Amino acid sequence: MNRLSILALAATLLLAAPAQARDSRLHLDFQEAVKSGLADGTLDGSVSFHLAGARTPAVSQRLGAAQSNRKTNALNKSDEEACRWVLMSVLVAMQDQARAKGANAVVDIVSNYKKKEFRSATQYECAAGNIMAGVALKGTYAVVSR
Repeated sequence: MNRLSILALAATLLLAAPAQARDSRLHLDFQEAVKSGLADGTLDGSVSFHLAGARTPAVSQRLGAAQSNRKTNALNKSDEEACRWVLMSVLVAMQDQARAKGANAVVDIVSNYKKKEFRSATQYECAAGNIMAGVALKGTYAVVSR
């Protein structure tokens, strides 16, 4: 092999090195995001959301398991912006399903990204990468006193 071929091969191998994918886990304020969603009209207020361990109104009826897992494009967005966007998508899906079931709340919410629970009374977990952000929540649809 001549010298030029060796250099070309070496350059090709360097360029073909695997890209480093980022999968950062962020823990962000849940109530702040919910208040923002109510203020901008993304959430309509017909359903309340309560993290496991947080103060929750009295539950009069439990109506089954709640679960939603969404991802969004994170290009040209900060991690926090992408995470808020995808959280709103998850909460809107849960809000719509809760209303369909006759529930006015989702209680005992925990993050469940890639089936690994993150439990906090104040924060949700978001996975942010180079091009995607994802949020997965699970809880229980319920009727609560208001």
